[in-house]
Amino acid sequence: MEQAELRELESRCIQDETPQCIAACPLHVDAKTFCALMGQRRVDKAWTILAKTLPLPGVLARICDAPCKEACIRKDAGGAIEMGCLERFCAENAKAVAPPRPLPSRRKRVTVVGAGLTGLCAAWEMTRRGFDVTLYCQSFDCARAALSERGVSAELLDKEIASLVTMGAHLMPDTEISSDLVESLMEDCDAMFIDSDDVSSEVADFGQPDGLTLGTQRAGVFTCRRDESSPVFQAAAGRRAANSIERYTQGVSMVLKRELEGPYKSRLFTSLADVESAPPVSCEAGYSEVEAKNEAKRCIQCECMECVKVCEYLHHFKGYPKVYARQIYNNESIVMGTRQANTMINSCMMCGLCETVCPEDFDMGEVCLQARRTMIEKGTMPQSAHEFALRDMAFANGEKSALARHAPGVQASEYVFFPGCQLTASGPDSVEAAYADLRKRLSDVGLMLRCCGAPAHWAGREALMEEAMGELRETWQGLGSPKIIVACPTCLKTLRAGLPEAEIVSHWSILRALGPAECASKAGGIMAINDPCAARHNAMLQEDVRALLDGVGVEVVEPEFSGDRAKCCGYGGLLSEANPSLAESLAEKRALAAEEDFVTYCVMCRDMIAKTGKKALHLYDLLYPAETRGADRPSPGYSLRRENRARLKERLLTDLWHEEGGSAEPFEAIQVRFSDLAAENMEQRRILVSDVQKVLLHARDTGNMFVNKENGHLLSYVRPVVVTYWVEFEREGEAFLVHNVWSHRMHIMGGRK
Repeated sequence: MEQAELRELESRCIQDETPQCIAACPLHVDAKTFCALMGQRRVDKAWTILAKTLPLPGVLARICDAPCKEACIRKDAGGAIEMGCLERFCAENAKAVAPPRPLPSRRKRVTVVGAGLTGLCAAWEMTRRGFDVTLYCQSFDCARAALSERGVSAELLDKEIASLVTMGAHLMPDTEISSDLVESLMEDCDAMFIDSDDVSSEVADFGQPDGLTLGTQRAGVFTCRRDESSPVFQAAAGRRAANSIERYTQGVSMVLKRELEGPYKSRLFTSLADVESAPPVSCEAGYSEVEAKNEAKRCIQCECMECVKVCEYLHHFKGYPKVYARQIYNNESIVMGTRQANTMINSCMMCGLCETVCPEDFDMGEVCLQARRTMIEKGTMPQSAHEFALRDMAFANGEKSALARHAPGVQASEYVFFPGCQLTASGPDSVEAAYADLRKRLSDVGLMLRCCGAPAHWAGREALMEEAMGELRETWQGLGSPKIIVACPTCLKTLRAGLPEAEIVSHWSILRALGPAECASKAGGIMAINDPCAARHNAMLQEDVRALLDGVGVEVVEPEFSGDRAKCCGYGGLLSEANPSLAESLAEKRALAAEEDFVTYCVMCRDMIAKTGKKALHLYDLLYPAETRGADRPSPGYSLRRENRARLKERLLTDLWHEEGGSAEPFEAIQVRFSDLAAENMEQRRILVSDVQKVLLHARDTGNMFVNKENGHLLSYVRPVVVTYWVEFEREGEAFLVHNVWSHRMHIMGGRK
């Protein structure tokens, strides 16, 4: 990832954007943090937020007219936060803090003429920034009178003026302001600010100031527009003038990058979906401490986090896309050392839910997919991350499992049925039944058993994906390029992307048009629908499935996350391979999404949910029912899944095409049974029965094994490719009882392969 790509990605994630209230405030008071502290009754700490942001804080906090209220997201859920009242309570009750310490002197002299609120605030801002400020005015009566109308005493203003002097400003009250004085003062300073509300136009008329810079026709002279009634905007004009004078004295651009001065519209999105409406706490008589706390707690602490709210993966790693993009960039930039983000990158399900809910369409899955491709390209992808899934894909496309035939007795196909490798692994008998039904009602329907290549795509292995799709295309063309009937939503999505020249239709659309088979279940009932994440943007597919369920009398309950907001079951993106514990967590949360038993049309969703103990059916179980396929049947293990594919192919070849199945490997003749510990370890470590059989065959034929004298158990190993498999066993005549198995990637020096 290049730095420009990183910056583009970071700019699209709006989580760190400014809350609307802060953006709308001309002085950008951090109302979010202020309310959080006030809600905790940390009034003194809250005051420091105001004191560091506001000029003349003891005055301005008492008269703030809260223009932020118009932008407050809370206004649509009971009413905007009473920020002005909270500020006043804080000013009246917090412990006083010392005035800010000015920056080191800039050795630049600035004259302020006029002591209205704008002039005083301009003097405050520039003194704080290290300018040598001298303020000339006839008196402070103008400011005192304005504040008196707002209920602020003259003593409070005098206190803030004293702070201004403490900070280093020079005050020249009782000065008769005249045109000659203004002209002479210009000669003796680097820049001048004139408070138009406290100086008559006859004395200093430089025309209307520029809206952005407040500059006038006279170089180095700045002024404000007259008759601004909002005290916050008056203070903001003083700050804008200070910003301009700072630029002017530094000789830099007066206009560049000033978009965020004053009020602006933030990109931050905050949802009110889970926010209860609550009216503001009345502050007509001022707030008590409890009332102030209660009003501050109404602040919803605006943030986006829409993707993190719905995605367990994003939530698990305790960040958000902007943070993750930076981590991925750093991960790719490491030359030596540990890449800390590998697990995070390989744990994304790539389901697209984040993009669906993101106001900016940020797709974390696409970022992680590109990162995986880069890791493959650079050779930094851990071998263990997706190795088993890719081996499984190779098996599904290998001689033992793959099959392509026209329908029995015909030489051409109008359709070919593509059930997908996971359906044949989990429910081979239902695939047989579905294929029989298609042949019966559509006649010339061929069959293609293999993997669509999704595991290679998810793993970031583009070359392998292209190779798999190329073989699939060649096989399909060998059948005469028939229309492809697809049952798996992931296969449907993958094939439509990889075979754009093919006419591809879902099995569910075919069945909706034909009607359920005669054998379909008539039991009916109420079930929760689980939409697979692969069907997120396929509304037609979702409708077809619901129509079929209605056709077999099933009343559907819609969980919160259905349709285009469907959540991943934990299998997508090979999460279950790279991060099994997180995958289990996702499946458990999916299972808890409804009280009813689930029905779904992705067999991996069914199996992942079933692993949690929740009853779940695949739609085939209702359309082609069998006693062995109840909702409480367990999810088949890894070895059984392979066995099912191989046996299905053998059975179909024998029964439909009257051909012999493939020849058995020598290790397949090894008879073996397993202890509970061994069976559990095999599932956790992705060790197949065939792996164990190869070790036992090797031990039997070579006699190379260790003997445990304490229990008589034998121990042997074999390393077929890159993983060494160990098997602890005992002989039972010609058979074997396996007590334990494990594996590792270490190569045993001097050991055999």
